[in-house]
Amino acid sequence: MKIALALVLNVALLAGLLPWLRRQWRGSGSAWRAALAAGLGARLLVGALRDGHPVSDAGYVQHLGQLLTAQLWASPAAGWQSLAGDAVQFAGERVVYYGMSNTLFLAKVLAVLNLASLGVAGLNAGYLSLFSFVGCWQLARALARGFPAAPAGAGLVGLVLWPSVAYWAAGLNKEAALLGSGAWLLALTLDWLYAPAAAGPGRLPLGRGLAMLALGLLCFNMRYFFAVPLLEGMLGLALVQKLRRRGWVRGRGAQALVLAALLAAGVAVAPEVSVVFRLNKFTSQVLRIYDHDLLMSAGRPHFEYADLRPTPASFLAHAPLAALNTFTRPWLGESAEPQYVAAGLENALLLALGALALGALARGRGGRLPFALAVVLLGYCLLLAVLVGLSTPNLGTLSRYRSILLPFWVLLLLQNDYAAAALRRLGLGAPAGPPA
Repeated sequence: MKIALALVLNVALLAGLLPWLRRQWRGSGSAWRAALAAGLGARLLVGALRDGHPVSDAGYVQHLGQLLTAQLWASPAAGWQSLAGDAVQFAGERVVYYGMSNTLFLAKVLAVLNLASLGVAGLNAGYLSLFSFVGCWQLARALARGFPAAPAGAGLVGLVLWPSVAYWAAGLNKEAALLGSGAWLLALTLDWLYAPAAAGPGRLPLGRGLAMLALGLLCFNMRYFFAVPLLEGMLGLALVQKLRRRGWVRGRGAQALVLAALLAAGVAVAPEVSVVFRLNKFTSQVLRIYDHDLLMSAGRPHFEYADLRPTPASFLAHAPLAALNTFTRPWLGESAEPQYVAAGLENALLLALGALALGALARGRGGRLPFALAVVLLGYCLLLAVLVGLSTPNLGTLSRYRSILLPFWVLLLLQNDYAAAALRRLGLGAPAGPPA
């Protein structure tokens, strides 16, 4: 029975995946085809090599997933109860989580994937790597399709080809599910909001709506403090588009006011929705994570904030440095270990691209993305950079956590006319056409 179900599920996966890959291949030029092969191959390879025999966090969550799957087979009613609850209790083991645990939620995802993989960790890593890639590819195509005046290669580089993103958003980790779901959700949203043939967003098709709901729930449960700004940003884009279609919002200033008002409303309403969004709870939680990460970083490259306190004033005062740390640390020469040297080289490239983007912006050549979308993506990147920089002093963990915002940051840095010209010379222009 187990083998038969696994065969059916994998055949169904291939029946959907292979035609999709064929359409993407036929609808792409040579550079995009190379990116398709390289991006997908890199994530699958990383997932297999790193998590074929998972250890540490990946090994733990794979074990929890196997417990849940075994319980599903032994007692389906009890297994479904565990999938809906906050505890895993089976075969003499009992693990209880309080509140929203993304570790437990990922274990539940793996429990379902085990039905297809028969509990093989390498296959589970492959499924998550594939999901992450498809979500990022869908967003890169949506950006190229919806905004032909903007450099199509910017999304391709940031979402598909950027090495640290391909490395971290693969395998048995939360980043793969978080980035894949968030990018795919944004792709569906942009296709709906900016469809050129529509007089407006119009009625959301049922299938697309259900897919967006499922992706939004997955993104939220993977890391809700990362998901909420993205979800609110997409709501802001929908509101701006609706108002623009009616002629009520025209200029950039008016669009910025709409987005700022929506942000203020979200900040006011969120604490009433859940206690985790109350300011004192939030600042205490961030400081607790910071203290734990700092303790675990003894003897390893890290940074410290000497006077960080769990108060809004202290967080606001440290926000610029926190964002700077997220985008620039580790520096070149900060550590001789290979992973930190690679991260330092990446940061040096990001600084060069940032200088180029600022110079282009000063000359009025900053890019051609819709203003509201650029503001939403910039706000998302800066907000997450502050959050990650405040809570994550360990430079290794910092590189992992920032992999969620890095694709969007690179996308923004490559919007300017100078970067667009360089991307065209590299053959990273628009795809040959929409997938057949």
